[in-house]
Amino acid sequence: MAKREPRQLKVIDVKRITPNLQRITLGGKGMSDFPDNFEGGYVKLNFPQADARVITRTYSIRSQRKDEIDIDFVLHNDGGPASCWAVECKVGDLIKIGGPGPKTLVNPQADWFLLVGDMTALPAISVNIEHLHNEAIGYAVIEVIDEADIQSLPTPEGFKIKWVVNPKPGEKSELLTDCVKGITMLSGQPSIWVACEFNAMRILRDYFQTEQQISKDCLYISSYWKHGSNEDSHRDAKRTDMSALKA
Repeated sequence: MAKREPRQLKVIDVKRITPNLQRITLGGKGMSDFPDNFEGGYVKLNFPQADARVITRTYSIRSQRKDEIDIDFVLHNDGGPASCWAVECKVGDLIKIGGPGPKTLVNPQADWFLLVGDMTALPAISVNIEHLHNEAIGYAVIEVIDEADIQSLPTPEGFKIKWVVNPKPGEKSELLTDCVKGITMLSGQPSIWVACEFNAMRILRDYFQTEQQISKDCLYISSYWKHGSNEDSHRDAKRTDMSALKA
């Protein structure tokens, strides 16, 4: 099957959700054949550069309506291409996107749930929480840059959110990982979902698989970014990491 050309979408709305999170609503004619029900899935956003290169960045779909999708951008001080575009874009601007790619949800049949991530994973975590049944129990541990970035996320009564504030994402990984390690594992089969910075991911992977002996069938764990790296070098680091695990 031939690879599909990226869709061209139009900026419909720009909204600052919290001090460090910008929501861009995309829509237009390119949504005419966009598949339904892809909240939590990902798209590849294309950012043309002055030297004719196109830089691609991966983002989760926070929410989806008939002819629109919302993408949440963490605003970084380093001025990366995606963050800069999110700050500077205006209603009517155009952008090409690839995808969508599949979403990964917790197992709804599990006895309890644990969701872990930083602000890059907040859209996917939010979608997962929205898919929990009313009797679901467990925790989410979410790292944010500032206390003002804490959002009000409706949850089942037995599901609690622990917020961790880290003003310098990618540094002091222990703020997130120590909070996770402090949670008492509940009884029964868990469904654990983790997406965060590369080094924090490796710490938590070892904790769940080695210390807690969590079955791989009950654990989804991924890194969404790597401190000090762009998406290409992060992808290389993930590939090397996976090769080492299989060796």
